[in-house]
Amino acid sequence: MSSPSKRREMDLMKLMMGDYKVEMINDGMQEFYVDFNGPSESPYHGGVWRIRVELPDAYPYKSPSIGFVNKIFHPNVDEMSGSVCLDVINQSWSPMFDLVNVFEVFLPQLLLYPNPSDPLNGEAAALMMHDRAAYEQRVKEYREKYAKPEDIGAAPEEKSSDEELSEDESDSSDEQVAGKADP
Repeated sequence: MSSPSKRREMDLMKLMMGDYKVEMINDGMQEFYVDFNGPSESPYHGGVWRIRVELPDAYPYKSPSIGFVNKIFHPNVDEMSGSVCLDVINQSWSPMFDLVNVFEVFLPQLLLYPNPSDPLNGEAAALMMHDRAAYEQRVKEYREKYAKPEDIGAAPEEKSSDEELSEDESDSSDEQVAGKADP
């Protein structure tokens, strides 16, 4: 059986050879970003989310840490931290899984079939259970605001023009950024 470091290298290469943009965070192969497209036939379609991936030393025997960098409105994703509540990653991970499974199966399934009964975002869960149309509209608003393909990887201050910032955003302070999200 191959060593964990060889397996990390192989899985990362498979991911890079696919349709994914991968950006290394540092010199090692344990932390990187992957640009992930929202699945078709979902309100997330057309959006691109940057996913931070951290591979533990014991990968593939221990699951990767997965988190959304840009905001997403979803019952099983913490809006502030981007943490993901996904059993297959958090509890039932197996060394048989790899990074391609995460991006081609697990994350698309999470976005296509949210579980509002086990939420990290209570507001999204409640809206989904009580008003599905309003939930999908909020998802689309977040997609338009936070997951534009052209903005992926750009820090908010790196936007291409001042026109893209509303008056509220251009006057924002750190306190406002950390506060309650806009509806």
